[in-house]
Amino acid sequence: MFRGSSFHNLDSKGRLVVPARFRDVLKQSGVQGLMISKLDGALSCYTFEQWRKIEERILNLAAKSEDMRRFRRIFVGGAHECLLDKQGRILIPPSLRQDTGLGKEVVLVGVLDHFEIWAKKSWVQEDEKLQNDMRNEDLRNEIAELGL
Repeated sequence: MFRGSSFHNLDSKGRLVVPARFRDVLKQSGVQGLMISKLDGALSCYTFEQWRKIEERILNLAAKSEDMRRFRRIFVGGAHECLLDKQGRILIPPSLRQDTGLGKEVVLVGVLDHFEIWAKKSWVQEDEKLQNDMRNEDLRNEIAELGL
C-alpha cells in the first residue's frame, strides 16, 4: 500500500526518483514499473497488477454513457507505462508533465492502492481546498463514519 506524502524534484529530463517506500511496494508486485495517467489535475500511478484490475472494471461497466466513453478514452488512452531505471527513477512523459503542469517541484502522495504526483503549487491549492471543505458538515460526517 502507498502511504504518506513527500516533496521531490524532477530533473531536467523529467525523471523522478521514486521513494524507497514506494519502490518496496513495486518490488512486491514483481514488476519495477508503473502505469501512469492523468486524473483530477495530477498523475495517478498504479502497479501493473492494480492497473489490470482497473481495466477489467472499466471493461465490465454496464453503463457505457458518452461521459464514460470519454473518460475511458482520456484515462486509458492517455496512460503510459513507465519503468524504473537502475537508479530507481521513472521518466514522466512530456505530455503528462505538460497536461498536469508539473515543473521541477512535485509532491508524491500515497493513496493506498496507488500514488499521485502533483505539481507543488497544485498540491498546496488542493490542501487548501480540503481545509475549506472541512467546514461542510456532510463531509465531516462522512469522515466520522471512518472512525476519525
